[in-house]
Amino acid sequence: MNAVTLAALEAFPGQLEAHFAAFPSGFTQWAPPSWAGVPSEPLTALEQVCHVRDIEIDGYQVRFHRTLNECHPTLVSIDTDALVIERGYGTSDAAQALLDFRAARARTVALLAGLAPDRFDRSAVFEGYGPVTLRGLVHYLCSHDQQHLAGLQWLLGQIEASRVPANG
Repeated sequence: MNAVTLAALEAFPGQLEAHFAAFPSGFTQWAPPSWAGVPSEPLTALEQVCHVRDIEIDGYQVRFHRTLNECHPTLVSIDTDALVIERGYGTSDAAQALLDFRAARARTVALLAGLAPDRFDRSAVFEGYGPVTLRGLVHYLCSHDQQHLAGLQWLLGQIEASRVPANG
């Protein structure tokens, strides 16, 4: 796996924490009047943190292990909207979610960093994406990270827009 992608995966927990910390007091559960244009799932800042944690653990870690240990498995997508409700994202402890995510990402990076190069050629079918290798899954995870940083920045922009008086 290329070093740039692994480094990006390793750096992401700190970036996520910093982006979340940038939210003004009282705005971690704020939602805009419209989600039009959001570059990630339409989730509040707190919900995004919980989503990233759960996708790491219940999504990508499971997908990586199945791809490594099964013959061309079919990997399911996860219903984000259902998890928001089932796991009570809106009342979650952000600090604990960030700690849990940091620990999960460390396990992911350790797994990937320890693999022989040929293991990244293992294949699967990823629901909604089609045929994929383990290497491709790693790139999708890295892309998912970046989408959520963009989503948090988008929310910060929407917060600022909400503070502008109606008549400019």
